[in-house]
Amino acid sequence: MIEKINIEKTNAWPFVEAKKILKERKKFIEKKGKIVLQTGYGPSGLPHIGTFGEVARTTMIVNALNNLTNLPKEIITFSDDLDGLRKIPDNVPNKEVLSNNLHKPLTSIPDPFGEYKSFGEHNNEMLKNFLNKFDFKYNFKSSSELYKSGFFNPTLKLILEKYQSIMEIMLPTLGKERQKTYSPFLPICPETGIVLEIPILEIDKKKSKIIFDNNGNKLESSILDGNCKLQWKVDWAMRWYALDVDFEMYGKDLIESAILSTKIIKILGKTNPAGFAYELFLDEKGEKISKSKGNGITIDQWLEYASPESLSLFMYQNPKRAKKLYKEIVPKAVDEYLDFIEKGNTQEELQLLMNPVWHVHSGKMPREKIIMTFSMLLNLVETSNADSKELLWKFVKKYKRSILEKNHPIFDKLIGYAIKYFKDVIKKNKKYKKPNVEEKKALEALISALEKCNDDMQPEDIQTQIYTVGKENGYKENLRDWFKLIYEVVFGDENGPRMGFFISFFGVNETKQLIKDKIN
Repeated sequence: MIEKINIEKTNAWPFVEAKKILKERKKFIEKKGKIVLQTGYGPSGLPHIGTFGEVARTTMIVNALNNLTNLPKEIITFSDDLDGLRKIPDNVPNKEVLSNNLHKPLTSIPDPFGEYKSFGEHNNEMLKNFLNKFDFKYNFKSSSELYKSGFFNPTLKLILEKYQSIMEIMLPTLGKERQKTYSPFLPICPETGIVLEIPILEIDKKKSKIIFDNNGNKLESSILDGNCKLQWKVDWAMRWYALDVDFEMYGKDLIESAILSTKIIKILGKTNPAGFAYELFLDEKGEKISKSKGNGITIDQWLEYASPESLSLFMYQNPKRAKKLYKEIVPKAVDEYLDFIEKGNTQEELQLLMNPVWHVHSGKMPREKIIMTFSMLLNLVETSNADSKELLWKFVKKYKRSILEKNHPIFDKLIGYAIKYFKDVIKKNKKYKKPNVEEKKALEALISALEKCNDDMQPEDIQTQIYTVGKENGYKENLRDWFKLIYEVVFGDENGPRMGFFISFFGVNETKQLIKDKIN
């Protein structure tokens, strides 16, 4: 058990949010005897990495809650799959299938992939399959199923009862033209199946019906059993109410929506859940990641190049700061993950609670001595020409005979990731510098200095030799340029590994030959 005083002292954000939930929702939680946390997903496009981020971060809060209370916790992953399809995503096949079904509920549109009954179901299954890979504990709920089963019926009746009060909240937030047509209820046309955004003429509270104008035709529709769905902000408030939600995080772009949904749920007679607004993910161009655009790195791509835990770490760090999310950030994320594991080996309990990897692993810190960074491993993949895990392991053990594979499961997986990442991302972008006369002379001096070194030397002693060569060959005032030269010539990059450490692994003679090959 974690010491109570350490829980009180820590300012790790999952504990901060967990304490806030228990404080703000105390009487509601005690009444129902459990804590309900919700994550939302709009399946209008394929699930992207930001969707995973919500579930991962909410899971981290649940882990913190587990150390604060024994009450049961439930994460609801809610899919808004009764929503009408507004535009066609760029990253789907058979686009004509979708173009022929615009504005219909996502669960009523054929699957363009031809795998499931509907496009909504396809995207839901993609999300669930991925979340299952991470062994997340969640309860998936479909908007279509809850509407059509009648689960939402009592709350829908209440919303109809409070219709005027809700309109008074919503109308001032809309433009004059939109005010004329706005209704919280969107009937689903019985003839076309389209979700209609049209003005309501009358409401019948007793019969739970609405009367509306559809292109000059006066029609009526029940609001129950999936014949109607709600506009987004009202729908969100309804979910909070009907599912009795205690916590939900959301992107910064939904803050205004959350404010309005908060006002609506209070009209319905309940208090809004505790909230947490996170910053958005951006692609390499600084544009918001979008399901419909399919920009940024995908979930599957990250998992080809790095571990699920490194992705979870990326989600943990600085949730209130906008972050770019593309292939080139993966090595940094992996190295940070390894660094936190290394630090965790010597940290006291309070420090561990502040260690992001403690939260990534739900309090079960991995205990593994880190052999080398991912960045250095990528350099080793390049210089050794190893194209398989077996070859690279042989290379590592050639210089570090004491290393046993069974003691390094994280590093073993890391090798596979490094080979794949180097092949797909790094190799094609390599640009090796051809040294000029003076630069070549300095690198030849480095080769001569390495003649005095051997594989039994400590990495720091080799590093000292490299420093000395740089100082004696024109780089005394700026050793950074000296190492930049080495990296650009040897690795085709401005940055690289700590050379003393790299050489101790790669071998002195091998490094000498590598430099000779690059400068000739």
